[in-house]
Amino acid sequence: MSSPDPSPTVSRRWFIAGAAGAGVAGATALALSHDAWGRLLTSTPSGPSRTLTAGKGILVMVTLYGGNDGLNTVIPYQDSPYLQGRPTLGYKPEQVLPVGDGLAFHPNLKGMKALWDAKQLAVVRGVGYPNPVLSHFRGMDIWQTASPDTPVATGVLGRWLDATGSDPMRAISVGNTLPRLLAGERSAGTAVSGGSITLPGGNALAPVLASFDAPGPDRTGLAAFVAHSGADLLQVQHTLADLLQSSTSGAGPGTTSTQPPAPGKAGKAAAGKAAPTDLAGGLGVVAELIKAGSPTRVYQVSMGGYDNHAQEKDTHARLMSELDTAVSGFMTSLDDHPAAADVVLMTYSEFGRRVAENLSGGTDHGTAAPLFVVGHAVKGGQFYGAEPSLVDLDNGNLKFTTDFRSVFATMLADVIGVDPKVALNKPFPTLSLI
Repeated sequence: MSSPDPSPTVSRRWFIAGAAGAGVAGATALALSHDAWGRLLTSTPSGPSRTLTAGKGILVMVTLYGGNDGLNTVIPYQDSPYLQGRPTLGYKPEQVLPVGDGLAFHPNLKGMKALWDAKQLAVVRGVGYPNPVLSHFRGMDIWQTASPDTPVATGVLGRWLDATGSDPMRAISVGNTLPRLLAGERSAGTAVSGGSITLPGGNALAPVLASFDAPGPDRTGLAAFVAHSGADLLQVQHTLADLLQSSTSGAGPGTTSTQPPAPGKAGKAAAGKAAPTDLAGGLGVVAELIKAGSPTRVYQVSMGGYDNHAQEKDTHARLMSELDTAVSGFMTSLDDHPAAADVVLMTYSEFGRRVAENLSGGTDHGTAAPLFVVGHAVKGGQFYGAEPSLVDLDNGNLKFTTDFRSVFATMLADVIGVDPKVALNKPFPTLSLI
């Protein structure tokens, strides 16, 4: 998603997150203060509780780009219009993983079905908003800003950042770009790649970048952002590697490696299964940061490929398998760690798909869809929100039953521990998920 241009009113961290695009840094950089890194490296997790610590929850947002087919994720297999509308794309009763209420998980969601059975995964049904749009860009913009009526520049969690402090560790996006979700007016989350941080020009340029931090009469406004970015990039290159390396190898934080472990090694997210996907690698980085004691309250990772207009069945089945491996592996990697009690993971996509399959063996852009909420503190094994009707449709699309802003209000209030009004323009009822 696009982000506001840096300006003197935008935090230095925002400038660093966009430094690659500005030509200052050759890769996405994580701009952290020395104090923040010190707190990260010396902090210890809380005790081994299975109840989320008040005000200490850790929210992990999993963004599924492209419009996930909710009807083939949580399948209304006992509802006859489902197979009538999807004679080739639909799944028969003997193929699915039943979870009650005439619904079933996709056959490749076995790990997530196990989390459901363990009461650690819940399903929120029919999530959407009034007057839905079917554009990928506007749809994702609406979700990430929580503003379906009027376009705004700030993300819903960016407004939380604006309202509640300036610690640059509070929100991290694992990936090469910072989503609008974490962009505030004055503050923003940080973006960090799961791989190596590469200096433009190689190590030969390191002394030049280090010199940028020296004081000078021109170091004000935007020039100050530029001046600090090189030094921060050097600091991050070493410290991020130290953090992840010490977490995976048992070495102390004094290691001198400048390349973090590859995503699969960093996260162990595949939990002994096949080579991890990008999502599994991203969640692996999140798991390692959590276990290292990072004070981060919100993480964001993403996965693409869900815009399946043609030959959807095999493609979507592969995506479901990758999602299942990543999420269940992430939970397994945290299972014995005290911080696991405070972690809540939520999936979302910009919209669902239409009820009827198209002539190309796929589905076109739709509206409402289910989402997953996962964690030890989640009241799992339950559905929240009503299941949309497959016959009472809006031009072939499902009518939403749960406003997505209620889901955000729940995450803000019960996981992050703040009044949802700091990020939402009006009150929305919360769900009893936590």
